[in-house]
Amino acid sequence: MADTVLYEVSDGLATITINRPDAMNAMNVEAKVALRDAAQAAAADPAVRAVLLTATGRAFCVGQDLKEHISLLASDRESGTRNTMDTVRDHYNPIVRALTEMPKPVVAGVNGVAAGAGFGFALAADYRIVADTAKFNTSFAGVALTADSGISWTLPRLIGASRASDLLLFPRSISAQEAYDLGIANKVVPADELPAQAAAVARALAEGPTVAYAAIKESLAYGASHSLGETIAKEDELQTRAGASEDHAIAVQAFIAKEQPKYLGR
Repeated sequence: MADTVLYEVSDGLATITINRPDAMNAMNVEAKVALRDAAQAAAADPAVRAVLLTATGRAFCVGQDLKEHISLLASDRESGTRNTMDTVRDHYNPIVRALTEMPKPVVAGVNGVAAGAGFGFALAADYRIVADTAKFNTSFAGVALTADSGISWTLPRLIGASRASDLLLFPRSISAQEAYDLGIANKVVPADELPAQAAAVARALAEGPTVAYAAIKESLAYGASHSLGETIAKEDELQTRAGASEDHAIAVQAFIAKEQPKYLGR
């Protein structure tokens, strides 16, 4: 991985850290490629049972690196091409799909401002623990662009279509407390406690019944776009899978023995 994104796996937990603090963790091409590769590596690695996505410095991610973007747009004009916006298909879409579709829980430790694509990356996680100094902003309409990074899918599911339209049409900074009130943040903590608390949440998930977590994640995504009948049929399918797992047998035996289960993730 490039230095713009750090990637580490330890005892089942993959930690992905966006690392361009001097640029507010804005996404240049190098960082986008590195983040895409890290997310896909975590998704594909059977040793990874949970993922923590976080960042260094005072920002989580402010989205597209506009300095590089301006330069690339100028190159497009000179060459008569429109290659710059291919980044949505080549980078942002694969990042968000890897985070949302991997069969393991993803925690976002939002240490500071999350704007544009950075907001999208946070929304793609299954659980968001947020520093009390963090802020969120959709940003796109402010530079005459539409939503990307999955925001038009994730944001309405969390806060409803009306509020999502408001935040997209009239971009503004949302405080950590407002994000919690809206349902964007799962937990708000003091900024100096964020690294430890985010790691603790992600670690607990990595040590948990990850077969069940994968099924929960799949059922929530499925239920968002299917009928009740289709959804309960999917629940039946997934419950059969979870019930046949070693983790379920371990949980039942631990319950009978009045012990804490030690899950294997299978």
